[in-house]
Amino acid sequence: MFGVVFPNRSFPMDISSFTQIDTFHWVLDMNTFVGESYHQIGDMCIFLLNNFTLPPDKALAVYVQSPGSPFVFCGAVTLQRPSAVLSLIWPEPGGQMQLTAPDAAPPSAKIGVSVEDLAALPSLDVAAEKKIERLALKVGENLFNFMQSFCGVDGSKLVVPMDILDRWFKKFQEKAKRDPEYLKGFAL
Repeated sequence: MFGVVFPNRSFPMDISSFTQIDTFHWVLDMNTFVGESYHQIGDMCIFLLNNFTLPPDKALAVYVQSPGSPFVFCGAVTLQRPSAVLSLIWPEPGGQMQLTAPDAAPPSAKIGVSVEDLAALPSLDVAAEKKIERLALKVGENLFNFMQSFCGVDGSKLVVPMDILDRWFKKFQEKAKRDPEYLKGFAL
């Protein structure tokens, strides 16, 4: 049905590495894979296998769960997007105490995969959206800081020169041309 690879950490793994919960849900216990260092696993490539046909209105969704936290959606693959490299943004471990038998294994991090309605999913790649959001915020912050250095006060209003946006944009473009690393700093 599907396979996964953890870049620089594993060979391709098929569905047999996951525990099947029911017809549409699978879980990979990270304790069996990397132990307590699950948070070092930052990316996962998931792909549909050639002989598997997912209905066009369905997606194979990927979730991560730190010990004691709820599952968090990371992204999905579909027939139109049969493979993806997803950033695994692990939630903070939860403070929920779980009662377990004395000989039971401690709670562990998990990766969940499930077949879901495509229309019900928020986005196919959550990490890419968060990167775009951070980029927009950093560019806006840069503009604000630039404008603030030229502000004057007129009563209860801030006053800026009329050409401030043009000046900022020209400075921004010149800096990007001179230093190719400059724009990469915005995508942190």
